[in-house]
Amino acid sequence: MLLVVFHHHFRPGGVRRVIDLATPHLVGFSGGLFDGVLLAGGEEPDRLWLAGFRERLQGVPVNVLVRPEFGYVSEMSRSQNYAKRLRGAVVDLVNECGHHGGLIWAHNLGLGRNLRLARELSFHCHLGRIPLVLHHHDWWFENRWHHYSAFREPGFRSLSSIARAILPNSRTIRFALINRADARLMAKHFGKRAAWLPNPVERTKPPSMERVRAARRWLAQQLGESAPVWLMPCRLLRRKNIAEALLLVRWLRPEAWLVTTGGASSAEEEGYAKSLAAAAHANRWRLRLGLLQGDLQSNPTVEDLIAASEAVLLTSVQEGFGLAYLEASAAQRPLIARRLPNIGPDLAHFGFRFPYYYNDILIDPALFDWDAEYARQKQLYSYWKGHIPRMASLLMCKPLLLRSGPRPRPVPFSRLTLEAQLEVLAVPPSESWEKCAPLNPFLVRWRKLASAGQLKSAAWPAKADELLGGKAYAAAFLDLVLLPPPLNLKETTSVDAQRDFLRAKLRSENLYPILWQDVL
Repeated sequence: MLLVVFHHHFRPGGVRRVIDLATPHLVGFSGGLFDGVLLAGGEEPDRLWLAGFRERLQGVPVNVLVRPEFGYVSEMSRSQNYAKRLRGAVVDLVNECGHHGGLIWAHNLGLGRNLRLARELSFHCHLGRIPLVLHHHDWWFENRWHHYSAFREPGFRSLSSIARAILPNSRTIRFALINRADARLMAKHFGKRAAWLPNPVERTKPPSMERVRAARRWLAQQLGESAPVWLMPCRLLRRKNIAEALLLVRWLRPEAWLVTTGGASSAEEEGYAKSLAAAAHANRWRLRLGLLQGDLQSNPTVEDLIAASEAVLLTSVQEGFGLAYLEASAAQRPLIARRLPNIGPDLAHFGFRFPYYYNDILIDPALFDWDAEYARQKQLYSYWKGHIPRMASLLMCKPLLLRSGPRPRPVPFSRLTLEAQLEVLAVPPSESWEKCAPLNPFLVRWRKLASAGQLKSAAWPAKADELLGGKAYAAAFLDLVLLPPPLNLKETTSVDAQRDFLRAKLRSENLYPILWQDVL
């Protein structure tokens, strides 16, 4: 049986990491069920990664199918024949899968980057009775409303049409969700066809001291000095909330550098990356972005850099699973991280207890232009409320700062736009610390520990090995795939499920202006 691994691209990131870790276990645990793997996407995968992937499959044939129509709509030039070419590409893929009696494992179509593709793939799998597992890592309705502008083409002018594309209701289709919050909501509508499938994690041995020392030397060469490094193992994405990590470094360990490993991986993140880089250069902040871009052969690995760093920072406002939380624990490095409501309970379920876990960093309003920020957020809110579907706009709540009213008051740093975040960072750290330390008393203790080199790492729980191992992942995946088809299907299931998601995701606590596309 052929296992088709489908994704828009195979660029570095969380989805590729899941594919990388899970596929060998799916093939190995299946007892010969999968005797071949086909990687299908919109662009050629990195050669070094592909070579390593093939090696991990230990002789199982791995082929690659590249069709530009499988990529992001925003990154391709579409002609009048685009719809015809796309349908032809999907039909070819489904026929190939049917010929080999295969299964398609499709990633992140709920992000909405190519709705026509999602619709064609689910339709032809349904028509040809091809098993399709839609693995949802992210959603278009989680502060990614600018994707809706790409939806407004024939066939996707309503919420119901979008729902049927990304949440199709078919006897041949199953859904994998990476956190329990999403899984519970999906199961309410799709029953056992929707299952919680937490990302697999391999707890490997920490790098040798020789590799750690080499990584430290490499960091010193890149930074121009031998200094402490606080690492963010991530790409340059708005949702990583990198400015907050820089603020924490400037307060807790001023002599340290904040380093991110990856760069911007899509055109829509370029503006954010350039704004951060320009501000850091102009203000001489100790910040280096995308340090692992470039010559990958001579660069250390992410694991080496984590082990070589003094601490790991994770300040994301939005995550589907939170793999980097676990990677820091596995590497036995101190972790300072935001507690995210959708994944915090899952991490606790796995047995993790993080000593430097926080909800938010409160900021004194005197550190930025409150009136300008209030007006900016009001304008952004008004813009998006008018540009998302009316049904969604009726469910959309106000972001936290607007709910507070025009009178200045302390506000979480994560609830500011990038412009206001950069204003706060432009204030000398001694001054901003003096104003904000009383609002965040836990940081006073952390600062003392950091300056004394006494930050501790979170222990790796034995329970995590049991729940997040490759065998557990493969077993859960196969249980989902081999589930008997439902007897009856409700016509409104897709629309009902998306409506419940919208109601949850558009609450005030889930709105972050930093994620809204620059449109003003």
